[in-house]
Amino acid sequence: MLIYHFKTREDLLREILGQARRRQLTIFTDLLRPRPEEPYPATLSHAWSAMTGPPGRPYLRMFGRLHDISGEPLWPGFRRAATTDWLAPLEQGMHSIGRPELATVVLAVIRGLFMDLDATGDTVRTNEAFQDFLIMLENA
Repeated sequence: MLIYHFKTREDLLREILGQARRRQLTIFTDLLRPRPEEPYPATLSHAWSAMTGPPGRPYLRMFGRLHDISGEPLWPGFRRAATTDWLAPLEQGMHSIGRPELATVVLAVIRGLFMDLDATGDTVRTNEAFQDFLIMLENA
């Protein structure tokens, strides 16, 4: 029945992924927004905990797989969007500490640690690495 409605299996998968991506963007963007009551590195720390914890982990697994080159035929342009979607929220947050130019560095560290966590499952080590990064960021 669903295939009849969506015409093809790929159309059905694109709709499912699109819905999940919209939810992820809403949730993760809110996690990354600057909050006047806390320094932005603290916001990043809370965001990291939520993104890598039970609420965020399914999104990371799903879109991490899609980010691989195998996902491009299903969702052309996804890899670019999955990168650039996060630059504006991170630039806003980093602007709050006077360093908007570091948004790309922050994104690269987060994405790299997400990949590491997905590959190894080593939450202790990746959490410690992110906290070390935040300390360096505070001193930058």
